[in-house]
Amino acid sequence: MPRTIDFATLSLQDALDLAILIEEEAEERYEELSHLVGGRYAGDAADVFRTMVVNESKHGRQLAERRAKLFGDAPRKVDRDMIWEVEAPDYGKPRAFMSARQALEVALSSEKKAHEFFDLAIPGLRNPDVRALFEELREEEASHQRMIEQHMKDMPDGPDVEEHEADEPGAH
Repeated sequence: MPRTIDFATLSLQDALDLAILIEEEAEERYEELSHLVGGRYAGDAADVFRTMVVNESKHGRQLAERRAKLFGDAPRKVDRDMIWEVEAPDYGKPRAFMSARQALEVALSSEKKAHEFFDLAIPGLRNPDVRALFEELREEEASHQRMIEQHMKDMPDGPDVEEHEADEPGAH
């Protein structure tokens, strides 16, 4: 269970560190999920999760570079115990043989969770720099949602072919 974050006293350094931790947690979870669902063909669910690993890693690096420019190598005052599945996909959602569309639905749900986290935190923020950062991060999550939704438009609904065939009578 995460420790409570006191948003009213959050410094910009702490806010950046939390954002970096959120991206790292999501990146690690997507990596785990890419192995869980297994790679069967190009463009499958594992590929979707590997793409999300790249995206989360890129965003985490951008935040880390920004943090380094502002605060150098000052030690973190926040830790992973302060977050839990802010953006990381729920372990219960993915499963073996899920389709790429189903994997995108998991990713979309995670982006919505992250958007909600930043949205709910903003009213309690006193520091204007932290507020601006969280508003930026909230918009970034909304942008990610739109990107995933656009990608989903081109995908068929439902399970993978193998999963569908396995459900047919007499299939083994």
